[in-house]
Amino acid sequence: MKLTDSVLQSFRVAKVFRKNSDKINCFDFSPNGETVISSSDDDSIMLYDCQEGKPKRTLYSKKYGVDLIRYTHAANTVVYSSNKIDDTIRYLSLHDNKYIRYFPEHSKRVVALSMSPVDDTFISGSLDKTIRLWDLRSPNCQGLMHLQGKPVCSFDPEGLIFAAGVNSEMVKLYDLRSFDKGPFATFKMQYDRTCEWTGLKFSNDGKLILISTNGSFIRLIDAFKGVVMHTFGGHANSKAVTLEASFTPDSQFIMIGSEDGKIHVWNGESGIKVAVLDGKHTGPITCLQFNPKFMTFASACSNMAFWLPTIDD
Repeated sequence: MKLTDSVLQSFRVAKVFRKNSDKINCFDFSPNGETVISSSDDDSIMLYDCQEGKPKRTLYSKKYGVDLIRYTHAANTVVYSSNKIDDTIRYLSLHDNKYIRYFPEHSKRVVALSMSPVDDTFISGSLDKTIRLWDLRSPNCQGLMHLQGKPVCSFDPEGLIFAAGVNSEMVKLYDLRSFDKGPFATFKMQYDRTCEWTGLKFSNDGKLILISTNGSFIRLIDAFKGVVMHTFGGHANSKAVTLEASFTPDSQFIMIGSEDGKIHVWNGESGIKVAVLDGKHTGPITCLQFNPKFMTFASACSNMAFWLPTIDD
């Protein structure tokens, strides 16, 4: 089944899970698309089975809180940042609910975390104005970049380069093998004082970068030239909430939630809005991602919703 405008317009909420007492701040699909794991401001980690459409188990991180949860490549292990007490990143085995390793060193809250798509490397960005490069096998930071402002960062789909969005006004591209030499490309954007950048993602084909903001627009830029291809807007975000924007796995469409519980979908090439879907969410849709392998996506406020298409195109 191919994603088309009409298939996207046909998506409806198939299941809603009301397991969390506070907002879900992050979720991540496993690489095989079979499970999704969420972190919430209520300190819980929830694991869902995507194929059966049901919750599998719940773990807690009461002392440190949990945010920015990400699957690693090994089955049943995740990394996540803390939102209480300290700014350490934790590497957790879901199998026995034990920590495998800690990654300290950041001195302020971690606001970006990206796992390499190919190996055990990951990067973290913090309000301490640094990006750190890590390897799951070592507690020591493998690389450090000092920046001029708050960073957002992400790996490209081949794991060879990573992008850092700095100070909500420029994107810097680094080669992983020689990042200490500085960025090989810098794209300066028009600085917008009304909002700040909250996220940055590459499309699966590596050609596009999506910049999320806490304002009422998101930007799509060419990953090679740095030119802004489209600015998408019209989704409600009056309270400057961090709303996650995502690509569909085929890199063709861009989607974001809004504070009124609706999901807006655009065609990345034409820039035209193709769908507005009502998820009946009770709060802002803070998290939204398409399953990497199956024709389904998930959206979350304090509730988690699984969506399915209702037509076969």
